Amino acid sequence: MKITGEFEVKLEPIEGYAEGIDGIKLSRMSLDKTFFGELQATSKGEMLSAMTPIKGSAGYVALEQVQGTLKGKKGSFVLQHFGTMDKGKDRLILEVVPDSATDELEGLSGKMAILIKDGKHFYEFEYDL
Repeated sequence: MKITGEFEVKLEPIEGYAEGIDGIKLSRMSLDKTFFGELQATSKGEMLSAMTPIKGSAGYVALEQVQGTLKGKKGSFVLQHFGTMDKGKDRLILEVVPDSATDELEGLSGKMAILIKDGKHFYEFEYDL
């Protein structure tokens, strides 16, 4: 199945353990989202990122636990992020962590794409349940 919708995201810096050297900026952020559409949910998570001195080149990883309803079914699941930018060309993988889904979403698997258009965030979620 495939659904699409909009989401809002709030990122806030939080204290991290590691500090970058040699021009690399390491940071840690809190991640709060609200999803709209057939995925009516909120999520909380954390993101780690590395910015290089080369404009448009960076990487990040994140985990977020999503809680709410997916096409009317209640539960939660964890999304794992892996993203890189190579001089502005980005690659992003978001997948449901296996066996992380609860309640009516138990057994959920899938992948999510994030699109940004005119400053708004959209998701495309392909999943099996």
